Amino acid sequence: MNRPAIAMERPLTKHIHPDREPLSLQEYERVGGYQAVRKALLELSPEVVVTLVKDSNLRGRGGAGFNTGLKWSFVPMGPDVPRPKYLVANADEMEPGTFKDRLLLEGNPHQLIEGMILASYAIGADISYVFLRWAYKKAAQGIVKAIQEAYNAGYLGQNILGTGFSLEMHLHTGVGRYMCGEETALLNALEGKRAMPRAKPPFPQVSGLYGKPTIVNNVETLCCLPHIVNHGAEWFKGLSRTQDAGTKIYGVSGKVKRPGAWELPMGVTIRELVEEYAGGMLDGYKFKGALPGGASTDFLVEQHLDTPMDYTSIAAAGSRMGTGTMIILDDQTCPVGFVHNLQHFFAQESCGFCTPCREGLPWVEKVLLSIDRGEGRPEDMNILDFHTKYLGPGNTFCALAPGAMEPLQSALKYFREDFERHIHDHQCPWK
Repeated sequence: MNRPAIAMERPLTKHIHPDREPLSLQEYERVGGYQAVRKALLELSPEVVVTLVKDSNLRGRGGAGFNTGLKWSFVPMGPDVPRPKYLVANADEMEPGTFKDRLLLEGNPHQLIEGMILASYAIGADISYVFLRWAYKKAAQGIVKAIQEAYNAGYLGQNILGTGFSLEMHLHTGVGRYMCGEETALLNALEGKRAMPRAKPPFPQVSGLYGKPTIVNNVETLCCLPHIVNHGAEWFKGLSRTQDAGTKIYGVSGKVKRPGAWELPMGVTIRELVEEYAGGMLDGYKFKGALPGGASTDFLVEQHLDTPMDYTSIAAAGSRMGTGTMIILDDQTCPVGFVHNLQHFFAQESCGFCTPCREGLPWVEKVLLSIDRGEGRPEDMNILDFHTKYLGPGNTFCALAPGAMEPLQSALKYFREDFERHIHDHQCPWK
């Protein structure tokens, strides 16, 4: 976690140190840990917690950017609601180029657990799960240890802090499917079924895990909650430079001098991330473009470098904030090969439920491969243009294929000459 020494509030990462083990429960308590749980359970009603989070304008950090408190408000409350209710932390983090949640999971698992307790209390959940990416072995060890410490301290289990509120928590390790980024596919996987999305409605807030009311939140989203409860909605909004509240863990990967992840005020610009925090491009390389929020977002190019990295500004520039973890394309990397690599991944990860995704993504991948090999035809450009529309929003069962089309459609927009040069010259200029 390389970062310049600039004074600013970093509530999510201030107790994460790469050169030491994560805080034990006692150490976490000494720096204020679980005070938010005590405050919420002993002083605040669930309704007040929901309103507090809604007023903070905490937007989901997993990619969708939906208001977290508003999402919670759709969960039915009251004595006649089906039980048990569930809270699931999506820690699968399978988006290529994304590693922000790993930092939080490995660095401070008690922060996540505290956030999950608060979210569960707000929606009245009885059982919670951490749905963890299979490859995060170190994180799994830390989470298991932290959950047991929380049980031993009375923060989990029956009648927590003598309030009558009870919560069970379990770790579930996935098997590595990108589809589990879609919350209903994740719930199917958690039930032991194939990871395929469900029809909506009904939405998970009403009928989710095992047909019961369920909320799925991202790890970074949940880690914000203790700080919002402790310091208030206005404090959280004041951390940001823009209307999208809080801090954000941004990441940069690619041919830069200091690839890494940094917690920064929401709204830092792309230029600041690349030039100041990532140290600029490696010597001999120039910036050509960036996927601002992981593999399933549209390219932004040099004209967008001064765009604030927040949900509203990135959308206005023609892309999505996504996870806020940026993949850099440099001038010495072939954009056709770059996009082909992404489409190969998406084609592999399709669940196969709907025809456009199942058949379209492999076709796109094969066309890009032929262009990259110098075997492309002029009509291949029309085939790619066709797929960006017919695999777009509204034509597939979930967002996997539309997300896959975002880097392709924007590459065709900004780097079309590179594609056409491959076809005209019958070879890749970068090979």
